[in-house]
Amino acid sequence: QVQLQESGPGLVKPSQTLSLTCTVTGGSITTNYYYWNWIRQPPGKGLEWMGTIDYGGATDYSPSLKSRTSISRDTSKNQFTLQLRFVTPEDTAVYYCAGGPTPGWVDSKYWGQGTQVTVSS
Repeated sequence: QVQLQESGPGLVKPSQTLSLTCTVTGGSITTNYYYWNWIRQPPGKGLEWMGTIDYGGATDYSPSLKSRTSISRDTSKNQFTLQLRFVTPEDTAVYYCAGGPTPGWVDSKYWGQGTQVTVSS
């Protein structure tokens, strides 16, 4: 059974970089045709896709966040990581990692439980 677990700081100061890691167990992030996503949900709002890294390491980002977002991976640890630069209080959200054998994030088969990140001084 594939499981995903987000980890990282729960509080980040404005203008700093938010870094979160998703650890995948029960399966490999390099499995052919698997896609791994970062998604967030601000308070009172819907889910927002942030970006994807695929089985080969190729990345794709939301146009609205592309200038501030980087997704990378460590295949030796079976992890993929989100970095969001120059955060503001509007980046406060529950952050999820998700993935599976479909390129569309909405249809991700596997989801982490989510981690609350608050941006505040």
